[in-house]
Amino acid sequence: MTAEAQRRRTFWQILLFAAGLLVLTGISAGSVYLVNKARDDNRWVVHTIEAENQINALLLEIRRAESAARGYLLTQEAVFKADHERAIAAMPPAFDKLTRLTVDNPVQRDSMAKLGPAIQTRLGQFRQEMSFIGQGQPDKAAAVVREVASTDATAEIAKIASGMILEEERLFRQRSENADRSQTFAASMTGIGSGLVVVLALISIWLVRRSTRARDEAETRLRDANFNLESIVDERTADLREANDEIQRFAYIVSHDLRSPLVNIMGFTSELEELSGDVFRRIGGLTQVPAGGPPLAPGAPGEIMLEGADKQLSDDVSEALRFIKTSIAKMDRLISAILNLTREGRREFQPVKIDTRELIEAIVSTLAHQAAEAQAQVHIEPLPDVVSDRLALEQIFSNLVDNAIKYLKPGVPGEIRIRGRTKLGYAIFEISDNGRGIDPKDHQRIFDLFRRAGTQDKPGQGIGLAHVRALVRRLGGTMSVSSELNAGSTFTITLPIAWNVKNRNADR
Repeated sequence: MTAEAQRRRTFWQILLFAAGLLVLTGISAGSVYLVNKARDDNRWVVHTIEAENQINALLLEIRRAESAARGYLLTQEAVFKADHERAIAAMPPAFDKLTRLTVDNPVQRDSMAKLGPAIQTRLGQFRQEMSFIGQGQPDKAAAVVREVASTDATAEIAKIASGMILEEERLFRQRSENADRSQTFAASMTGIGSGLVVVLALISIWLVRRSTRARDEAETRLRDANFNLESIVDERTADLREANDEIQRFAYIVSHDLRSPLVNIMGFTSELEELSGDVFRRIGGLTQVPAGGPPLAPGAPGEIMLEGADKQLSDDVSEALRFIKTSIAKMDRLISAILNLTREGRREFQPVKIDTRELIEAIVSTLAHQAAEAQAQVHIEPLPDVVSDRLALEQIFSNLVDNAIKYLKPGVPGEIRIRGRTKLGYAIFEISDNGRGIDPKDHQRIFDLFRRAGTQDKPGQGIGLAHVRALVRRLGGTMSVSSELNAGSTFTITLPIAWNVKNRNADR
């Protein structure tokens, strides 16, 4: 699968995921809204039914009170009186509840404002009737009944209540329609959402099947490509090993061949130095011969003093020769370093069990004189033991500790710490100091061959850290540095606790 096809597939997968998430979010939000609305509409329907039932309950209590009062008037039996009193007692709570149920409707509030006085009037008539009966004056009680019939108070109450019932029935129809509509919308949204989910599921299945086919094709191509991979890797490894050996032989030969002309140059430079001394002595002798006198014999005693241009020329020649000899010496040191690197690259490492603390203590003891001169203290903390090449570890830690002592800040007591720990089969060593530090932009530069960073006031050829990193890599580890200018440095070495010599020696 090409990179463009992979990007398109990733884009469609993300788009499908976003669409599915959007659909599910919309369905969820819509369903919550519609369910809440349907619940609210149903609550109002129930509210309407409760209001209508409460109106009927109030009318029922009024009729019970009338029937019980007339029965008591005719029979004088206490059971009718008790029934009448229960009905009268139930009217105020029923009226209050009806008031609460209809407070949301202005029409019903107006009706309740009329119904209240009518009920109070009728209750007053009931009290008169029951009072006359209780006083043994049934005639007056009957007169009150006839008066009530003529004023038709009960009919007024029934008329108001009927109007209120009609209003509640109207609200019931309206609110039922709203509830039905909300439920219909909720069902529609659920159906639409389910359909979209099904569509997205089908698209997902299609994409998954297409991805599966593409993966199977890629696996087939990978199996075909890897069919002869082992032999190809062996051939490439052999080529690399041969090329590496050829490079090492070439470096050795070149370094060895460079040394011969360098020795010749050094010899001829020494002869030039002697010849220049003889020449300028002769010149000095000629300039000091008296007029008409015999020239000084070669090797005559006495110091010949040069003056003017002759002295300047003598100084220039001497300076040039010193520069040539210094450059030759530097070139000789570089060639020696290259030869050492070449010989080290051909050496096969031999893994042995190493007491790392003992090894580093031995290294520190050999550098004790330099540390004392630099007023530096080396602290060795607990270190893990490893299986590795002893000589390589000696070179690694010797170089790092020597650099830590060499590049301390002048006038500041040095503090060098060596600590270690283990993690996931690796030993991690840290060599930290409070020296002059390294500029972050030079962190990679210091590991390059013949490259140095910072002030060049210490002897060196710029190959120490490059050699250390090469050794660390051959041992299957890594090396890094953390440092800031004037804030010290910390070199971190990560090495396998148990080094596999076969693999590393075979790959070098």
